[in-house]
Amino acid sequence: MPRYICETCGTQYAESATPPATCVVCTDERQYVGWNGQRWTTHDRLAATHTLRIAEDDGVLGIGIAPDFAIPQRAVFVPTADGNLLWECLSLVTDAAVAELESRGGVQAIAISHPHFYSAMLEWSEALGDVPILLHEADRQWVQRKSPRIEFWSGARNQLSDSLTLLHCPGHFAGSTALHWREGAHGKGALLPGDSLQVVFDRRHVAFMYSYPNQIPMKPSFVRRMRETLDGHDFDDVYGYTWGRNIIGGGRAAVDASFERYLAAVAA
Repeated sequence: MPRYICETCGTQYAESATPPATCVVCTDERQYVGWNGQRWTTHDRLAATHTLRIAEDDGVLGIGIAPDFAIPQRAVFVPTADGNLLWECLSLVTDAAVAELESRGGVQAIAISHPHFYSAMLEWSEALGDVPILLHEADRQWVQRKSPRIEFWSGARNQLSDSLTLLHCPGHFAGSTALHWREGAHGKGALLPGDSLQVVFDRRHVAFMYSYPNQIPMKPSFVRRMRETLDGHDFDDVYGYTWGRNIIGGGRAAVDASFERYLAAVAA
């Protein structure tokens, strides 16, 4: 039986003879049902019309669906001496992408920032050798395909290695997670926050939203908590959720200024 994929958010569901009536991710107020109604595809159908773009994005290897599909996030290959991580996921897997990752030492784990990017995470895990998928337990309810390969972690942080730390930054979702990469930016540190905070178009600030497409602001209490969580983590670069939405150089100062700007605006 097929595993249907929502065309608006890219989430893959468990096997079923017919498509689900609705996508629970899209009917949530943080997302939306496509203007043409609920529509579904499958991995095979998607592979017939789309491919994967594999390219450098401001110094990291990015992977994204081309042409754009659903939410146009790109995954990032994060290499370290203690093992390589795939940050974020996509609805499509290709042999070419897997071969490229294998040529760089493979991937030992997948970590994802929040449910909007869960996509076809189990397809990727299988293609990469049944690697574990690391998700914060607060977002357990949003997983649409169950698997023992999914490992839920809890608490404020998950130290994966000397270089990589998952940071719990709720506000967009209860389990929203950012990745701190100590060796990123040539040893100056990098932050990969998904949508916990989002790099905006001026690429000098970040935004904090409960819903980005529906423009619902994040509660100030969560923004303050995020500021406390990031305290003590140095980073020069911030890699946003999609191609080019990055702050290269001065990232720590840009995020700090954005905290102050947001909190001042919502208090006015």
